Amino acid sequence: MIIDNILTPGRTLCGVQGASKKKILEIIAEIISEHVPAINTKDLFNSLISRERLGTTGLGGGIALPHCRSSACQHPTGLLIKLSEPVDFDSVDKQPVDLVFALIVPEENTQEHLNILQALAERFQSEVLLSQMRAAETPEALYSIICRPV
Repeated sequence: MIIDNILTPGRTLCGVQGASKKKILEIIAEIISEHVPAINTKDLFNSLISRERLGTTGLGGGIALPHCRSSACQHPTGLLIKLSEPVDFDSVDKQPVDLVFALIVPEENTQEHLNILQALAERFQSEVLLSQMRAAETPEALYSIICRPV
């Protein structure tokens, strides 16, 4: 999976303030719907919340991968956020999250959805990558780091 197929520089953000998991999911819904007008902000937020109720998307190690499917989404769409302060995301390791990669995929793309999530989870196991991402000070630097070939 090539990250730049689902992520754009405009959907890569640094220094975002999110006081809670809910606020971060609201931010994700707002930004994605700005970039993909066919996706309704409220519907996307509700889908993300519904997915979180099934189980946390906080992977551990300060990483969260909130995701859902949307009938209004035509192509897999990613959003990368580096938070200004870590936030409790109900992660499996109980540690707060500071890096969030949101993924929205078309309703019918179940297998592609799972494949992308697996590839992202594997990528976020690299301590070197995580360290570089956390050191990035601009969205451009963060985008460049996450899009580098492995």
